Amino acid sequence: MDPVIITGAGPVGLTLALALARQEVPCVVLDESPGKDEPRPSRTVVLREDTVALVERLTGTPLAGLGSRWAGWRSMRRKQVIRQVEFGEADPAPLHIAQHELTGLLRTAIAREPLVETAADSRLDSVEQETSGVTAHTRGPSGTWWRGSYLVGCDGSRSTVRKLQDIRFPGRTAVERYAVAALRTELPWTDEALLHRMPPWRTTGPSAGEIVARPLPDGVWRLDWLLPPGKDLVTPELLVNRVRETLTGWAGGTTPSYELLDTGVHTVHHRLARRWRVGRVLLAGDAAHLLGTLGTQGLEEGLRDADNLAWKLALAWHHGPHEALLDSYQEERRTAIATRLRAADQVLPLLRGGGGLRSYVPGSTRGNDALIADGHLGRGALGAPGTYAESPLAPAGLTGEVAVGTPPGEPVTDVRVTAEDGTFVRLRDRLGLGALLVLLIAPGTGVWDRKHWVTAGIMPRLAAAVTALPCRAELLVAEAYPGAAAHTVLLVRPDGHLVTALSGVRPADLYAAAEAVLGGASTAAEETAEAGAAAGSR
Repeated sequence: MDPVIITGAGPVGLTLALALARQEVPCVVLDESPGKDEPRPSRTVVLREDTVALVERLTGTPLAGLGSRWAGWRSMRRKQVIRQVEFGEADPAPLHIAQHELTGLLRTAIAREPLVETAADSRLDSVEQETSGVTAHTRGPSGTWWRGSYLVGCDGSRSTVRKLQDIRFPGRTAVERYAVAALRTELPWTDEALLHRMPPWRTTGPSAGEIVARPLPDGVWRLDWLLPPGKDLVTPELLVNRVRETLTGWAGGTTPSYELLDTGVHTVHHRLARRWRVGRVLLAGDAAHLLGTLGTQGLEEGLRDADNLAWKLALAWHHGPHEALLDSYQEERRTAIATRLRAADQVLPLLRGGGGLRSYVPGSTRGNDALIADGHLGRGALGAPGTYAESPLAPAGLTGEVAVGTPPGEPVTDVRVTAEDGTFVRLRDRLGLGALLVLLIAPGTGVWDRKHWVTAGIMPRLAAAVTALPCRAELLVAEAYPGAAAHTVLLVRPDGHLVTALSGVRPADLYAAAEAVLGGASTAAEETAEAGAAAGSR
């Protein structure tokens, strides 16, 4: 079987390659660049717990030393603090990391992975596909032809793959613009991110109606100034003046010392590709979608694309075509992105308009600040990651289904579990291996040696039901799970989303749910049956 071809060696393409290799699928990563990334401290990404866990699982490296976890968040309007959030174990802080640090970590992991080949200075210029695979050609110093089973375009907003497949990319251009600076300095608060709307000091050039400050390691901060609509030139002089005015305003009149490390202008576009799959060619990351207003993170959604696609592509690679399963990638991920884009489009006129409801609704200003904070903190309609409640892979008609703290389609809570070898691990550690996870809630098992309960009670019957499933599955046991009663059985997808929760051991329901997650009955079997029927009718 030919490897999967991935075009683009940014964080999304590298994450997808590592995720596929973890499931024993070989990959070729076509990299337009020489294979090195220029350090840009002003290009950063904010990652939530699920995407941090994904990267750490794939690279085997904690991200804490490369990024900064915020101690808290504060929202200010003029001189008043109107909202403060303190992060802790029950409410984990996001991780803020420079994008080149993230890419470097992924490249290092790729270099250790024998199933992944990278080709630097390789720019894609043609793609041909047929029933059995894909052929791609690259130009450059080592231009050549590549043969693959599938091809995934992770090649950014100007995606060559998308253009070669003639996929439309409609949306809105320059929805927002920000002047950005990375600098080393001391601010009046420590390790807290700040959203400051309508600062009280006067500014040079276009008005700075909103400033965001987010800490990075080693005393470095990223500052973003929302620019007014238009194409006003942001000169280096204007940006330096903006830095000084902001620091002086926050320090109460005295400009603290600072070291300017990097600057830029960040323009946010909102676009969504019409199709994410054309046969054996698929799109992910910025090639498929662009978003980023109001603190939302497009790169993080690209990592979720990779996590969603990897297990489905691995299953098709190992076991033959699973058309409904591969189609579900577009349906699930495109719907999730469209929901966030729709929410931003609905909220933007209210937040950025000069009047409207803001003039008439009491307390609306405070509510607007909360909406923007939600985008930055990964909460609410603007910031929360997408769920797959309406997924085509969702099972229906299960008689034993019960409600737990996680609704079907949402990411499961990370709890301590007992693995099949008797060791204690986190549930997230077992994700991304291509297997469904069957989790039994059994209070008291944590204090007993596995050999004493693995053959007791309902365990033998459940183990037999797991063995009979239509795909590989791993049986885990947990002392407790939010909202789950004893003997509840949870079925979890390889990307960590809950399929269903059942009351007790119900082999028929468990099998039906597992079959639904695979897209229904085997596509290969259906095609064989159809071919036989067609041959018989001739």
